[in-house]
Amino acid sequence: MMAKKFRPPLIGITTYGRQEACPFSLPGTYLDAVRAAGGIPVLLPPGESDPARLLEPLDGLIIPGGGDIDPSLYNGEPHPTIYSVDSERDNFELNLAQFALENDIPILGICRGLQIMIVVSGGNLIPHVPDVYGTSVNHRLEPEPGMRKATEHMVKIKSQSRLAKLVQTTEISVVSWHHQAVDTLPSGFCAVAYAVEDGVIEAVEHQFHPWAIGLQWHPELSANDPNHQRIFRGFIEATHNKKGLLIRSA
Repeated sequence: MMAKKFRPPLIGITTYGRQEACPFSLPGTYLDAVRAAGGIPVLLPPGESDPARLLEPLDGLIIPGGGDIDPSLYNGEPHPTIYSVDSERDNFELNLAQFALENDIPILGICRGLQIMIVVSGGNLIPHVPDVYGTSVNHRLEPEPGMRKATEHMVKIKSQSRLAKLVQTTEISVVSWHHQAVDTLPSGFCAVAYAVEDGVIEAVEHQFHPWAIGLQWHPELSANDPNHQRIFRGFIEATHNKKGLLIRSA
């Protein structure tokens, strides 16, 4: 008699592009977070032109952090702080995000990943946060010229959001590393979290997609914090709900 059991979901995670110091790499913290939540990470390097062929065998998509998106893709102005622009990665991730959003594939955007979701849906970005919000919160520390490091700050989450239900709180300490942020939201998205001190949009959700959340912070850098772990667990649970993930064994 054949017994039914669930298999772990396969989670596609895009990688850094060719222009990074280590081409087609990704920090292991992303993989650790997916595995801890019960998924199997599958790395997706830029270059493939058919998002359907890549995503069809997968159960969910994570678009992680990285360099800046080309401002021309969101009608933005060039800024001297923009770095590591990679047109191959931009186009690759925009195509994947669009396919996932249009085909109800669970998607989690982290930092740059949130920005990709916004841009592909028709929204705009702030090229450099301090130009609009000042420096009351250093969303990315620069201890000296040419050096960048993550910073910790507080975020307020809307109580009725999916995100608040996931993390089980409306105020959370986050680790961020960005100098760009959401400017105008595209149709279908709503802002559900803000930096406490300066009001920068820190999380968005799609109102009609089964599970599409973007975070401006890095939950994978808070692996020991149960609030952040719940985000990955909620994402993995959504992939189970999407496909069932049944396999058969004797």
